[in-house]
Amino acid sequence: MSKESAGRKGGARRAEILPPSRRSEIARGAAMKRWADEGKSPVLLFAKYGAQDRPLRIGEIEIPCYVLADGTRVLALRGLYTGIGLSLGGGKSGERKIVDLMSSLAGKGIDIRGLIARVNSPIRFIPPHGGNPADGYEATILPDICAVLIDAHQQGKLGKYREHLATRAAILQHGFATVGIIALVDEATGYQDFRQRDALARILEKFVAKELRPWVKTFPSDFYKQIYRLNNWPYTENAGRPGVIGHWTNNIVYKRLAPGVWEELKRLTPRTPGGDYKNKLFQRLTEDVGHPKLREHLAAVLMLMKYSPNWKVFMDRLDREFPQWGSNLMLPFPDNYDPPNETAN
Repeated sequence: MSKESAGRKGGARRAEILPPSRRSEIARGAAMKRWADEGKSPVLLFAKYGAQDRPLRIGEIEIPCYVLADGTRVLALRGLYTGIGLSLGGGKSGERKIVDLMSSLAGKGIDIRGLIARVNSPIRFIPPHGGNPADGYEATILPDICAVLIDAHQQGKLGKYREHLATRAAILQHGFATVGIIALVDEATGYQDFRQRDALARILEKFVAKELRPWVKTFPSDFYKQIYRLNNWPYTENAGRPGVIGHWTNNIVYKRLAPGVWEELKRLTPRTPGGDYKNKLFQRLTEDVGHPKLREHLAAVLMLMKYSPNWKVFMDRLDREFPQWGSNLMLPFPDNYDPPNETAN
């Protein structure tokens, strides 16, 4: 046996007994040396958490994601543009397709939230397993892309052949406050085990206001019209609503915004002697995060409602695409439930 062959076998045996973290470190070092030998610029950003078999999963959509050594949460470029519904073909790179799409929407007067500049500045990083460098974006870019697509669809400027992008965006948008997408990436990569223990407190701080906000009409009439249509009820504007609609609103909206938000809103909102809330729950949502994300969630829910033929189909889709935090169960109302005719709070 040659010295070279013996060395390879010895190296393989040593690798087998090394912990995964050490093997990843060696692989990254080897990749850096190879790129240096080839005259390529060294890549200084390393992903510490994440793997190809642990993508970010939202409904049936999967996007590879990573957490870099500096704590930056990153979505892989290729997974990002397939995740939002852009095809892989056509001869253009992923970032070029997104830039072209955003340029087209900007030309139609849509606020694209500075996405062209952001998409033109991908993050280059080394995956935990080593190998070739990959391109990606900070995870917080995804909620903004979804918001732009939904906004364009609502204004009738997305175009017929791009309607599927708005549907895809509505699915992705659930829970997409900045802290929401970060929490999902942390769960997918396993980084949540290393987060500080006050993570939930930080979520509530972002979503729930310390002071009661003034009442402003927040739930659009279409929300209630769709509930009536899906249940085959006659709708009359400004008429009293069945009390069960209040329970359904809690289920459809507040329990699906972000972890712990529903429980905190309940705790902070006083009740009347009759058991009703004295104020609307949305008056306790923060102006900069909680309230905007409530409106975005309502827009996504309305899209699901409009594409559903009846209440059961809608709820099945809602639970599949936007499951409640901590529970995937529907409220136990039978299909033939006939609620009392009393006003919901």
